[in-house]
Amino acid sequence: MNKKVLITSRSFGKIDHTPYDILAEAGYEVTNIGASFDQAAFEAIIPDYDALIIGAHEFPQETMERCKRLRIICKHGVGLDNIHLEKARELGIAVCNTPGTNSNAVADLTFGLMLSAARNIQRSSLNVLKNVAQSVIGVDVCYKTLGLLGFGAVAKCVARRAKGFGMSVLTYDPYVTEIPAEFAGYVTLCTFAEVLSGCDYLSVHMPLTEETHNMIGKSELASMKEGSILVNTARGGIVDEKALYDALVSGHIAAAAMDVVEHEPVTADHPLLTLDNVIITPHVGMYSREAINAVGVICAQNAAAFALGKPLQHRVV
Repeated sequence: MNKKVLITSRSFGKIDHTPYDILAEAGYEVTNIGASFDQAAFEAIIPDYDALIIGAHEFPQETMERCKRLRIICKHGVGLDNIHLEKARELGIAVCNTPGTNSNAVADLTFGLMLSAARNIQRSSLNVLKNVAQSVIGVDVCYKTLGLLGFGAVAKCVARRAKGFGMSVLTYDPYVTEIPAEFAGYVTLCTFAEVLSGCDYLSVHMPLTEETHNMIGKSELASMKEGSILVNTARGGIVDEKALYDALVSGHIAAAAMDVVEHEPVTADHPLLTLDNVIITPHVGMYSREAINAVGVICAQNAAAFALGKPLQHRVV
C-alpha cells in the first residue's frame, strides 16, 4: 500500500511544483485540502494518512490519538504552538519544522509594518482612496531605539535591518547569554523591563507558550515610553489585546502593527479594527515567493526522508 500524505497548508507548492515532485518521487499519494480547509473534514480523514504537512490550524490531541498510521508531522512554517508535542512524542510521531527559511521574509514584513505605523502610510493611503486631502504627521524611525523580545533568527534579521537605519537595539531573550560578535556595538542584551522602558519601537519575536501568553499586558504597556509603537509578527496571544486596545485609545501607545492576533482569522467586530492607529495583516509574514518555496521544499524533503528511512531535518520530536 502506498504511503499517503495530507497537506493542509494553503500555500504549499504555490510557487513551483518542486515540493510535489519530491513527494511523488518518494512514492506518496498526495491529498491537499489547504485551499478549502475545514477543521471537521481534516479531523475525519487524517487517521487514514501516514504523513501530514500542516498549516496553522489546531490538531487536537484526541484526534492525534486516532491516527494509528500517522508517523510524521511536518510544520509548514516555524511555530509549533498548534501541535501537541508531548502527545506526538507519546505516540511515536516525529515532528519537524522549518526554522530559518522564512526569517528574511518575516523581518521584511516587520520593518514594513514598523515604517507604516511610524509614518502613517496606511492611513495616508486610505485618505487618498477616499479623496480626503489630509496630511498625517508621523515620526522618524532612523536613529531611534528598537526593542526586540527574543533574539532568534527573525529578530537577528530585524536587527540587521535596524543597523541600516542607524538604530540602537535592545533585546531580551531568556535563552541568550551573549550577543554574537556580528551585532557588537549596536545590540545590547537587557532585562525584559529594560527593553520595555528603553525602546521607541517594540517588536515581538518569541514563541507562544504558557510562559509568554499575555506577557505584554497592562503594566508592561504602561512601562513603555509614551508614544512608542508596538509591532508583533510572532504570535497572537503574547500581547493582551484588551490591554493594548486601552493603551492605544489613551494614546500612551501611539500605534500598533500586527501580523497576528490571538484568534485567527480576525473577526470584523474585533475592537482593534475600530482604531485608525492599528494595522493588522492576515498572518502573511512568510508570504514571500522565496520563503514559501523554501518551506515547502523542506517539508516535502522530510516527508520523503521518512518514507525512505533517511534522517530528518529540523526534527523537534
